[in-house]
Amino acid sequence: MTDTARRPEMLPVPTLPRDIETPAVVVDRERLEDNIRRLQDAMNERGVALRPHAKTHKSVRVAGLQLEAGARGITVGTISEAEVFAAAGITDLFLAYPVWVEGSKARRLRDVHDAADLRVGVDSEGGAERLAAAVAGARRPLHVLVEIDPGQHRTGVADPEAAVRVARAAHERGLIVDGVFAHGGHSYDPAARARASSEEVASLEAAAAALEAGGFEVATISAGSTPTMVASATGRVNEMRAGTYVLGDRQQWLLGAIPAQGAAAVVAATVVSVAADRFVLDAGAKSLTKDRADWIEGYGGLPRYPDAVIERLSDYHGVVRLLPGSPRPRLGEVVAVVPNHICPVIDLFDAFWVVGADGSSEPWPVDARGRSS
Repeated sequence: MTDTARRPEMLPVPTLPRDIETPAVVVDRERLEDNIRRLQDAMNERGVALRPHAKTHKSVRVAGLQLEAGARGITVGTISEAEVFAAAGITDLFLAYPVWVEGSKARRLRDVHDAADLRVGVDSEGGAERLAAAVAGARRPLHVLVEIDPGQHRTGVADPEAAVRVARAAHERGLIVDGVFAHGGHSYDPAARARASSEEVASLEAAAAALEAGGFEVATISAGSTPTMVASATGRVNEMRAGTYVLGDRQQWLLGAIPAQGAAAVVAATVVSVAADRFVLDAGAKSLTKDRADWIEGYGGLPRYPDAVIERLSDYHGVVRLLPGSPRPRLGEVVAVVPNHICPVIDLFDAFWVVGADGSSEPWPVDARGRSS
């Protein structure tokens, strides 16, 4: 079976709380904990530290479960995410982004640095200069990792020589260079997943070797993406920063990065209108997002109605196309939608409902919701 042949009905439908107000995110706690344990065990077997990316769940409670299972610390994407987790007592943080800090951002970064064991990504001499200025006079130096571009062509230096230049600029300004990191984001494509993993590892190892030749001690070689989370935990890579694995989504299922039971989160939606060739959900772009890779059909999967395609979204409506003769839900039925990409979905809700094995449910706050600065 190819990855793209995986069908929605293969995804087991989690229990939805009774009388839930929709749209709402529902998380199966047993699957959540299984996901945490599965990757932690895999990293333990390889001797690789796990530092999961909290941008997926934005939840202090989920981060706590990851740390209890053995994670070294957590990864964040913004200063404001770091502020939330540091305030909650989670202080081993890596801000995996070449953040540009001036004005209030510089002051906020300094405050988090004073309160937590913070490391920050950097991919330019100018970025290193701004980080150094932000923490000038602090009681301890700021630690940084140089970001490497493994082929995604987003952020990160393009070659090992550039990595050395950035590391030297950071060192000369009083920053401590801990190592290198990369995000194999070009693995979010069935045709590129295996290649992306090998490129991620190769680019990290080449940059690490260049830094060592330049006189730097490289303590951390950090990779990070759910599609490459196991394949890239090899060679000299000693840290993994996968994030989406913890909740799973349709994209990761179609890529083959997670098992069927790894889809721990769904959006519960109500059928509010029915016609001969379609039905409409009360979950639109402000619940499911319009995130859709060009190799995926529709804006989410409906496990109970595998032939249905969510083909259009407005703000609060999802229009679902039906094939003639295919099963259809009744008006008022609550259905589970597996989102294409769970990370932006979580950020649209104040809380998600966590359902236990006994059917009990409780809301867990999305503590870092909207913390994008």
